[in-house]
Amino acid sequence: MTSHPLHDQRKARAARPLAAALALLLQLAAPAALPAHAQEMPTVRIELNDGQINVRRVELPARQRFRVEVVNQGKTPAEFESLPLGLELVVAPGSTRTRALPGKSAGTYPFYDEFHMETTKGEFIIK
Repeated sequence: MTSHPLHDQRKARAARPLAAALALLLQLAAPAALPAHAQEMPTVRIELNDGQINVRRVELPARQRFRVEVVNQGKTPAEFESLPLGLELVVAPGSTRTRALPGKSAGTYPFYDEFHMETTKGEFIIK
């Protein structure tokens, strides 16, 4: 016995929301299936405040992705830079900017706020 075409269309239409829900569930569950080390990305928080900086030396492991979060707590703009890392973030007063960077080779990578270069120098130490 064969199905009626109208009945097959109704079954297919009824299955769409279920298929969409299943696809969403799989997307949400996928990161949980990764090993813990694959989910973690170190985040470095650097706070600038009109020529002041909260950290001068940041140590990170070599060849591991990391995230830089720059918070401007001052009343003037900041331009956080690390030219060797290819990082440049202009941060408005009271704002935060974040950038993920690929893993880097071991070495020392200087950084600073270009608008306050003399008082905000620091370095990333990649080991």
